[in-house]
Amino acid sequence: MKGTGPATVLYLLVRHELRLWASLWLWAARRTHDAAAGGSAFGYARGQGAMTAGFAFVCVVESVMMSVLLRDWPAVHHVVLVLDVYTVVIVVGLHAASVVRPHVLDPAAGTLRVRRGSHVDVRIPLERIASVRRELRTTHEPADGELALAVGSQTSVTVELTEPVAHVSFFGRRREVRVVRCHADDPGALVRAVERARAGDAVP
Repeated sequence: MKGTGPATVLYLLVRHELRLWASLWLWAARRTHDAAAGGSAFGYARGQGAMTAGFAFVCVVESVMMSVLLRDWPAVHHVVLVLDVYTVVIVVGLHAASVVRPHVLDPAAGTLRVRRGSHVDVRIPLERIASVRRELRTTHEPADGELALAVGSQTSVTVELTEPVAHVSFFGRRREVRVVRCHADDPGALVRAVERARAGDAVP
């Protein structure tokens, strides 16, 4: 999408929040988003579960404290309460989006789909993968041609490409990347599955 005017920004923010609500529904229904029937899903949200739960708890405590402080101002109290509850819902929705949108390896389509929540979705053709390896990193300096999708401040899988793929940012900025670093709950399983798919072997 071209341009980042007020209308475009508003559209992107509304679309993102709708995706979060859809993620909550999928999470409650124990379903995943766009997981190919013949593909394999690899989760990455486990590393942020404790942090998300802690943040949600802090938001709940803050809501209770504000309710006590504003008990003599009912109108203000109701507005703040609605905002606080909505904040908690958004926090849980962000985690739900990561749970229901796992990485997907689809050998039939010849792609590895690397995702993070509802705002990053990069399709990597298997024939463009030069190497894939398990590599734990806890620091990520911005670099041209590299995309780091850290979860809990870490990545555990590095994918190097022979040709760049496009990554579109939240606000529509497009750039080409040759190295993609992501996290997986079981990085070894993801690396082995990609290697088998590249070799033409069946992926369990």
